[in-house]
Amino acid sequence: MAVRYVPYFPDTLQGQALLDNFVRTRRILRYRDNDAVVERVQRGMPLYEMELQERVGDNPDGNLVIRGECVSACAYLKDKGIEVDLVYIDPPFASGADYAKKVYIRRNPAVAEAISQAEEELDMDELKAFEEKMYGDVWDKERYLNWMYENLMAIKSVMSENASIYVHLDWHIGHYVKILMDEIFGEENFRNEIIWKRSTAHSDASFYGNNFESIFFYTLNDAAYFENPLQAYDETYLARFRSADSDGRLWESGNLTAKGLKGSGYTYTYKGCTSLWRCPLATMEQLDREGRLHFTKNGGIRLKVYKDELKGMPCQSLWTDINAINSQAEERVDYATQKPEALLERIIKASSNEGMVVADFFGGSGVTAAVAQKLGRKFIHGDVGINSVQTVRRRLVENGASFDMLEVKDGVSLYRNPVQTMEKLRKLIPGLRNEDALDKFWEGAVNDSQYGMIPVYLPNLMDGTTRLLDRVLMNRIIREAMPDLPEDTRRVIVYYIDITDRAEIEAFIRENNDSLAEIELRDLKPVLDNVVVEDAAEWSLSESMDGILPCWKLTLDSFFSDRVQSKINEFNLRGYQQMLKKGKGDAFAPIVTGENGLETIEWLSLDCSTADKAAPWHSDTEIFIDRNGYVILDGRKTKSFWDGTITAPTRPLRLKIRNICGDETVWCLGEQ
Repeated sequence: MAVRYVPYFPDTLQGQALLDNFVRTRRILRYRDNDAVVERVQRGMPLYEMELQERVGDNPDGNLVIRGECVSACAYLKDKGIEVDLVYIDPPFASGADYAKKVYIRRNPAVAEAISQAEEELDMDELKAFEEKMYGDVWDKERYLNWMYENLMAIKSVMSENASIYVHLDWHIGHYVKILMDEIFGEENFRNEIIWKRSTAHSDASFYGNNFESIFFYTLNDAAYFENPLQAYDETYLARFRSADSDGRLWESGNLTAKGLKGSGYTYTYKGCTSLWRCPLATMEQLDREGRLHFTKNGGIRLKVYKDELKGMPCQSLWTDINAINSQAEERVDYATQKPEALLERIIKASSNEGMVVADFFGGSGVTAAVAQKLGRKFIHGDVGINSVQTVRRRLVENGASFDMLEVKDGVSLYRNPVQTMEKLRKLIPGLRNEDALDKFWEGAVNDSQYGMIPVYLPNLMDGTTRLLDRVLMNRIIREAMPDLPEDTRRVIVYYIDITDRAEIEAFIRENNDSLAEIELRDLKPVLDNVVVEDAAEWSLSESMDGILPCWKLTLDSFFSDRVQSKINEFNLRGYQQMLKKGKGDAFAPIVTGENGLETIEWLSLDCSTADKAAPWHSDTEIFIDRNGYVILDGRKTKSFWDGTITAPTRPLRLKIRNICGDETVWCLGEQ
């Protein structure tokens, strides 16, 4: 349960998307559960305990990497009095797509050197890999807009007085979110809709190809920091520089008159030409002495604009000069929705100065935090997915950044990510099965000898608004979902993760449930505790030498992850089934790992500071094994294959291993 609720604002905003700028009509954009959203906003942001997982470096700037939902992260920031000066978010697009990560089997350390070859010669298609769902972007329009409304309200509550926000979306939902942002941030504070051309063409489109995305730019007021960045001139403009001085300098003539321009100019006669000029007489004389005036045949005077002095064109709202991440990009981190660093560099430079705080609450691949750190800004990265947190940690460590890693303790043990948690969860509810007679609101049903079919409601872990069972959600269950149940339904089960007050909700049920079906409330947290199964490992620890210096060496003898093996088994089974269906004999090559299972390790770290398993992690030394099997040691890339060992200058007290699917397990190695 939340510790308490933090107000969004002293005076909570009311209403949703009022379209009152029409002369003849007053329209209100209404969608399902508007009232529920207003009630949640009035109650405030749920504040949960925040646990420090790890501190990387000294972190004097207070940089944060937060694993948790946007609203919960904002509640923590507001409670701590932390404000942000620039927000960029790239939330789900309500596109209906599931995003997957390709998981690569690493090289077997025992034979890595024997099969070593230059990285550029390695055929990537031959690497053993399988795909794993990371998160689902599956929403109906109403739920998505309600969810976005709460997130944007939470974000606004932690923005500094003169802050800016950029919201990155596409054609699926962007125009609806624009209306929400007009309400929340004010139509008068809308600055630009930036069009980013992310690809050259979609030749397979049925109609016009959608090769762009939109970024909506708002400020809280006119005093927000902004310095328009410069971009390269296009070739058609540069082609106009055809005139040349005797030294070969190319120039193109520019207008010196102020005719038609607002404001006062300077009227005078210079060398027989009278006009309203852009510059005073003294400046005109100085330009003449420098040879920067061009006297036309008809007696006019124009300014020589030299091509080699061009600094760049002030950036416009159509961005066609930044390419999306491709398969060969050096900055690629194998994250499905990764955005290019150049895109964030332009935004961060334009709307923040050094030392300001830049936040991304849907941080994904970590590009916002990584670029902010490189540009001398403070950063806050938030995301609910463990893969996001692990990816940004790696990027920041390689960049030499320091930061705190925090986790929202909202009572949910996310089994890597919400998608996989939901898949696993369905198997952990005893007797739960699909039931065609039920609406999609219900997760399924269980059969009972006394009550017959019992519909089961599960909160959707991909939608944070359903985690809290309150009067609003309970009223929806009673008034909307239960009337559509079969008439012989005598009991329903409602699972919850968090609840406002169980006694209050039970009293609400007694007062409002007019049906013949009983409502049983069940806490989902005990079920979620069984979702994660820790991995198993065996190792040996010994004193050794690193050159001439003494050290401790930990040798991994074996490693086993039940979940990774299950994913491999699923992959192999599908492959064999497809092979049999196509009749191609031995065309399928299954994934096979060695007896010790070390190929399924992605990252390992040693903590020499404390043996307390529950203490924040301190990585004294760490190894990341990239998908080709090469070692990244303490953020430094090498051309060495992992040999199954890791060393530390002093005796390690704890070991942490992350498998290739992203699950991490900690072992205590004993006291010194």
